Amino acid sequence: MGEDILAALGRRARAQRLSRGWTLREAAERSGVSPRFLVQLESGHGNISVRRLADLAEALETTPGVLLSSSEPGTPSVIALLGLRGAGKTTIGRKLAKRRRVPFVELDKKIEQAADLSLGELFTLHGEDYYRRLEREVLQDVLAEGVPMVLATGGGLVASPDTFAMLRRSAKSVWLRASPEDHWNRVVRQGDRRPMTDHPQAMADLRSLLAAREPLYALADHTVDTSARTVEEVIELIEQHLA
Repeated sequence: MGEDILAALGRRARAQRLSRGWTLREAAERSGVSPRFLVQLESGHGNISVRRLADLAEALETTPGVLLSSSEPGTPSVIALLGLRGAGKTTIGRKLAKRRRVPFVELDKKIEQAADLSLGELFTLHGEDYYRRLEREVLQDVLAEGVPMVLATGGGLVASPDTFAMLRRSAKSVWLRASPEDHWNRVVRQGDRRPMTDHPQAMADLRSLLAAREPLYALADHTVDTSARTVEEVIELIEQHLA
């Protein structure tokens, strides 16, 4: 393989490994290659055989084509899911990523890792402005990895014009649209009753927030209505839009 291909392969293999939170040793054990060889590969100096490449791709739950190119033919590199909390971004995102054999990334989890704080602590200690700046920086880093992925974004990302514009330039965006009642019921079914605690106007606030953000969500490349649909049906609709 040429040097440019090896360097790109190394970057993508490393990004795939890190997106799963694996150490070099864990990835080596899963793929059957030595940690030393994996270090060489990720640095762009490991001339890997077709057989080893296939084993590595299988261990990383992806394909050799993904590792060898920024995206597979006809496939968008990054699929970004938009919507308020309760839209189904995590549930649908995980299954869509598994189906496409690409990593699933939750942007808020990456932000928590970067800040070494939970989102609640981050907002309490530093406020929303700090969170939005960090959100933009982390998103930029995630997109710079250059690997295909399904990305679940925070519900308020669309309210930051520069951050949303960057996402739209670099990813195919899909708004998972749902009614206020669906958003509410899904959050409660997850066991989180905080929306109702000490907030008698919570549903009215949710309706207002959704109404305010709908014009922004509507700027997504595609819109899929998730109400009265199963996860599998929603994924099929997303695939149809992206085909």
